[in-house]
Amino acid sequence: MASLAVVTLNQLRAFLAAVRTGSFTAAATSLQMSQASVSELIRRLEEEQGLPLFTRGPRRLILATAGEELLPYAEQAVAAAESGQQALRSLRSLGGGVATFGVLRNADYYLLRNLVEQFHDAYPNVRVRLVGQNSVEVAASVAAGDLEAGLVVLPIDDEGLTVRPLLRDEVVYASADPTHLTEPITTRQLAEAKLILYDAHYGWKDPTRRQLSDRAQLAGVKLEARIEVEHVEAALGLVARGVGDTFVCRAVSQGISFPAGVGTVPFAEPLYDTIALIQRESTVLSPATREIARLAREMLLSRRRRGSAVTGPA
Repeated sequence: MASLAVVTLNQLRAFLAAVRTGSFTAAATSLQMSQASVSELIRRLEEEQGLPLFTRGPRRLILATAGEELLPYAEQAVAAAESGQQALRSLRSLGGGVATFGVLRNADYYLLRNLVEQFHDAYPNVRVRLVGQNSVEVAASVAAGDLEAGLVVLPIDDEGLTVRPLLRDEVVYASADPTHLTEPITTRQLAEAKLILYDAHYGWKDPTRRQLSDRAQLAGVKLEARIEVEHVEAALGLVARGVGDTFVCRAVSQGISFPAGVGTVPFAEPLYDTIALIQRESTVLSPATREIARLAREMLLSRRRRGSAVTGPA
């Protein structure tokens, strides 16, 4: 069965202009086209659909039955196309649209707390959806298309993703017991420690835990948490009361909320959180998300240049 010819937007625009002005000549003027071009667009539309759209009167075009039937749909189609073009223009100028971006759970410790404020000050008409969660979920959300891009701690499952490492931050062992901090800690010592760990929901899928779990496997030992909580602040509160020990990145250990009386020591084999920018493969970020990603990257690299907590490029 033969399919109907596709109706083009140019045909619909010519049709609407002819309806509005009552003549092909006036329609051509309003569209800044030649009269012959407008007439040809209408003629082909009628020919392809096999129905007359106008009755050609002596002074004015009159809508035929088919034209009256087509009119509301033509208006909707052209209006939708123009709205889409306006949305794209707004995005190009960052005068509208939505920026969707994922951030790592400890984003505030990397001075990213001001990210939304800076972006909103510069682009007040752009809506922002900034999702802060574990890197496991950020990576999954970007891969699924729920987020355009995000910052994560490596390693992650990177299938379908483009990964751009930005910097790394050393992970250190934290304890309120000075006898636990006399020398760099080994993997075997870590396995014997009373560990209080955070990110309980993600458990050993968490990127930092994954690195340590791999080390433990190679050393022939197993790491287990005695206590698991959701937030690093809760874990550190328990550490400060002498309940157990934990590990955190340098950015957290140097934060203003790090508990007094808790000290840190590095791992015998230095351990690093590598922070990376991710997006889906073969996709182009919207201007709004591209800009918020640029700001986030600049904030992180600025922190690296100052040498605070961050050890250098990954």
